[in-house]
Amino acid sequence: MFKKYRILKWVSIFIISLIVVVVSFGVWFMSLIPSRDDKIKATLVQDLSYLSGNVVPKRGKILAVVTSTGIMGNSNKSTGYELSELARAYYTFEANGFDVDIASPKGGKPPVIIDDEDMGAYDFAFLNDSIAQFKISHSIKIEDVIEKNYLGIFFAGGKGAMFDFPNNKTIQSILKKYDKSNKVIGAVCHGPAALVNVILENGQPFIKNKNVSGFTNKEELLLIAEAKSIFPFLLQDKMIEQGANFNEGSMYLEKVSHDMNLITGQNPWSTWKVAKSMIKQF
Repeated sequence: MFKKYRILKWVSIFIISLIVVVVSFGVWFMSLIPSRDDKIKATLVQDLSYLSGNVVPKRGKILAVVTSTGIMGNSNKSTGYELSELARAYYTFEANGFDVDIASPKGGKPPVIIDDEDMGAYDFAFLNDSIAQFKISHSIKIEDVIEKNYLGIFFAGGKGAMFDFPNNKTIQSILKKYDKSNKVIGAVCHGPAALVNVILENGQPFIKNKNVSGFTNKEELLLIAEAKSIFPFLLQDKMIEQGANFNEGSMYLEKVSHDMNLITGQNPWSTWKVAKSMIKQF
């Protein structure tokens, strides 16, 4: 009986050891296979099928503008432009034959916010794109922009835009000229902050009676409860105050307003449609 027990014991040990070896080998082997996330992180611009699969004749240039602000007022909270909002618009324009230059209020390399949870192939491709990275690292100072070189302008979001877009005289001048010549103007999320405080020749706010979208009060206050004390204003409130017809969609879902040559989106998930709508308007 004792001998039989010893045999069963060693058989059990052998089976358990074999299972451990097999499982360990499986884990090791699987570790050699790149995960979906690893593949996305390694994405290059040539891996984006909508860019490499279609060769579109060049149609002209678009100016993308990002914030230079890295801190939200006196809060010590870091900010910058939203990578996803710039990257998604950038490649949508490029895929449709438009070259994109990047500008910012101060020029040079602006601060960036990267949302790891929302990163996709296009975002990593932008980070791995030497041309795009050179453009963003050497952004044109907005005062040095030659506005006649561009068919339209796109303002990317990022909470920093709330601080250095609204009172920038050069941005206001470009917007008035583009509106007068019917050039396409696009903005997404906090990017529409560039549109407030723009006063036309008739003394009326640029956005008065225009259908617009932008980051809503509900979205802002959900993320930052003390937003009213941090920002100079809440974007939705300011746009309504200046006479705009503010179209509020569901929180964090795509919402775009298209009013003639002005196209605005509510949040980061509206970026694709803003860019596509701008292209249609061109």
